[in-house]
Amino acid sequence: MKYLRTALTLAALCFAASAHAEIRFGVVNEAYPPYTTKDASGKPIGWEIDLMNAVCEELKEKCTIVDVAWDGLIPALESKKIDVIWSSMSITEERKKRIDFTDKYYSAMASMIGPKDGAVGVAAEQLKGKTIGIAVSTTQSAYFKKHFAKIATEKSYGTVDESLQDLVSGRIDYVFADTGPLKEFLKTDLGQKCCEFKGTVDPDDAILGEGVGGGVRKGDNELKQKLNNAIKAIRANGKYAEFNKKYFDYDPY
Repeated sequence: MKYLRTALTLAALCFAASAHAEIRFGVVNEAYPPYTTKDASGKPIGWEIDLMNAVCEELKEKCTIVDVAWDGLIPALESKKIDVIWSSMSITEERKKRIDFTDKYYSAMASMIGPKDGAVGVAAEQLKGKTIGIAVSTTQSAYFKKHFAKIATEKSYGTVDESLQDLVSGRIDYVFADTGPLKEFLKTDLGQKCCEFKGTVDPDDAILGEGVGGGVRKGDNELKQKLNNAIKAIRANGKYAEFNKKYFDYDPY
């Protein structure tokens, strides 16, 4: 009986420890405003960080942020260095072959910006012969290969920031990325001086996905359900709409 009580006590302690274990959120280690960036002290801030904090408060869980390079996010999840990808990752069929996703927490649109030359539009006739900067391993890169590869040239970059630098210096003609970060760049002094919004590409859900969600390991249904419940709760209780006002003049959902 003594050994049984000891075993039960240890099991209870292990359950309590696992129930309150921290959740490690993998966040891309580049500035991606308004979703993620860092303040002067190096502290992560942004819309997705506010969302993460609200989710963790709802779950009453301790959460930590792990900086990861964009193309290392899925490998970091699979190798259990992180528990969830929380970094503007679109939910696509291709990615679902490797990982599972939570319900979407915002809708991403893909757009292009370019120099202030008055030539607005992202149709084939506007892009013919142009060089377009795109971050590697993104839905925009896949979209380009399907829709524009025969008429334009893709130049790959490790980050969106690197492509924006080449756009400003005139080395490329367009940058193709999520709409939110591009519009944030156009608000900066440099962005206002050099560039303009060219347009949003036509939808292609098979490539661009069905929204942005948190990525979890295959079979980690418990964590996925907990995150889904929290996302649903903060949308229902008004917290989602509350911190949206800090970043957007529209509903990103």
